[in-house]
Amino acid sequence: MAPPFELEIVPLSEESKKIAEQELRETPENVENALKELRELLKNDSTIYYKDDDETLITFLRPCKFYAKSAYELMKRISDFKLKYKDILENLVPEDEKEAFTQHNVVNVLTNRDHKGRRVLLVNVGGSWDTSKVTADQLFRMFFLIHEAAVLEPETQVRGVVVIMDFDNLSLKQIAALSPAFSMKLLGFIQDAMPLRLKEVHMVKQPFIFKMVWAIFKPFIKEKLKNRIFFHGSKMSSLHKHMEPSHLPKDYEGQLPQINYTGADWYPCIEKHADHIRTWNTFGYVKK
Repeated sequence: MAPPFELEIVPLSEESKKIAEQELRETPENVENALKELRELLKNDSTIYYKDDDETLITFLRPCKFYAKSAYELMKRISDFKLKYKDILENLVPEDEKEAFTQHNVVNVLTNRDHKGRRVLLVNVGGSWDTSKVTADQLFRMFFLIHEAAVLEPETQVRGVVVIMDFDNLSLKQIAALSPAFSMKLLGFIQDAMPLRLKEVHMVKQPFIFKMVWAIFKPFIKEKLKNRIFFHGSKMSSLHKHMEPSHLPKDYEGQLPQINYTGADWYPCIEKHADHIRTWNTFGYVKK
């Protein structure tokens, strides 16, 4: 059995406070000024609703380096995104995708952080993804729910997240599911409407036919994200240049034990924070 998976809802470590100050301009003065300015911007905009307590606002200020106007623009883009994909995101709660999380090992989260303290999301979109049981829309809904849980962790807000896309045994069945519509949705979310710092995306074990997938996604990828995507194929030594083997499982030629847990093991953790997710469901455009 895997070690218990719990969200780390604790104050920042001293090391993370230094990172936050260096990389995010997070000083007491900047925090105070940004909170005040962002509250004012939200107060003067009756079209969108977000809770305006310090904790919630800091979640949006951190990825924007405590520039209140940028955080406000992010909140507006999130509102736009949630409206655009209302059909699959409205009132979404973990229970809606319980079967996909617990019965099908498509999306996993490493129980440990990497050597830089970042959360690691593992996506199995190769042969182990049964597209008749978990649709591309469900896959996206799972990503969305995971990000809503991840924002609860101050350490993750500051240190960011890394994604490993595992394409082992990819076939035409999965390629058909990774459609232009799905890629637009996923990339629109990552690039415009995600209040987390996505530091790196690693493509591993991708076969030759992966070129078909990349051709679908490439037109929608902006320069900033393009610079954070790395392709490794079966060369784990290439992945190790970015992620230390000491913090990776044997599945990726790391020094940690082979992964012996799935979404079934950590689903209770995300379910525990369903009330937080319900609160976040109320954020966005005010219903008329």
